[in-house]
Amino acid sequence: MSLVDEAARVRENAYAPYSQFKVGAALTTATGAVFAGCNVENVAYPEGTCAEAGAIAAMVASGETAFTEIAVIADSPDPVPPCGGCRQKLAEFAAEGARITMATTDGATTEMAVADLLPGAFGKGHME
Repeated sequence: MSLVDEAARVRENAYAPYSQFKVGAALTTATGAVFAGCNVENVAYPEGTCAEAGAIAAMVASGETAFTEIAVIADSPDPVPPCGGCRQKLAEFAAEGARITMATTDGATTEMAVADLLPGAFGKGHME
């Protein structure tokens, strides 16, 4: 199963009663492990969790801290890029050279380097 397929599968589990905008994400690590997440909204909108954050949390909970590739899918006319907060999260946990595939449920995709999502990202080097 491809990462886009896994993201599409988990997207069906999204809890989006307020926006009706379901998003799925799946990532893989250097060990080949795959972790998935979906958006989970909350009545105290916008205090929900994004799909990308859910996949990262599952990865970290398993003991891994870097992904090599991620796919994100939504029912949208064009592939939807991650929000600003998720771009920072992705920058934090992306292995060097990590890639992202943004997809629609109709099959359109856009691929790029994760590093290109957030030029000038704040990183741990800024904390030294």
